[in-house]
Amino acid sequence: MNRKEVIQLFGLKNLSIEAEIRRIERETGVDFGHQKAKEQDIEQTYYPQFDERLRAEAERMSANYIIFYCLENDIRTLIVERLTEEHGTDWWEKIPEPIRKTAKQNRDREKKQGFTPRSDNWIDFTNFGDLSVIITDNWGIFGDMFRDQSAVTRILSTLNTLRAPIAHCKALAEDEESRLHIGLRDWFRQME
Repeated sequence: MNRKEVIQLFGLKNLSIEAEIRRIERETGVDFGHQKAKEQDIEQTYYPQFDERLRAEAERMSANYIIFYCLENDIRTLIVERLTEEHGTDWWEKIPEPIRKTAKQNRDREKKQGFTPRSDNWIDFTNFGDLSVIITDNWGIFGDMFRDQSAVTRILSTLNTLRAPIAHCKALAEDEESRLHIGLRDWFRQME
């Protein structure tokens, strides 16, 4: 494992520890004081209007969102760095047409709604499944980073399935949270 991967794994482990601290706080009713004042203000203003069970579930799921947010954006960075090394600044033109078309549609839809652009980078308009296709379709470029293509495909497929409830504000079952953590470990283990 190289230095960057060690740092990434360290960060993800810290997120898991933070989630466990929040769980203990929630279950025991003890405040360890790690919550920021702005978060407390938001909670006092908006949260009381929601059912306590729903708030507790949201708190538990927030750690999963943070983990997936970091993972997905880390994979985007990996793709951009590798494809830029290989193809230069016009690497986006080497991406399969259906992915480029969907990214353009996503960007155009947001633009027509008058939203603040989420990014100037095309890769940020792709979804997690697209990222998997980009890696596997460019295995000649990414293959030296991973141990086995079929394992990477399986891991990304599992993570993509787990992403859906996280992205659509549904709770993961306890087993699926464990599967998410195992999937992350599998992902980093695949990296040479």
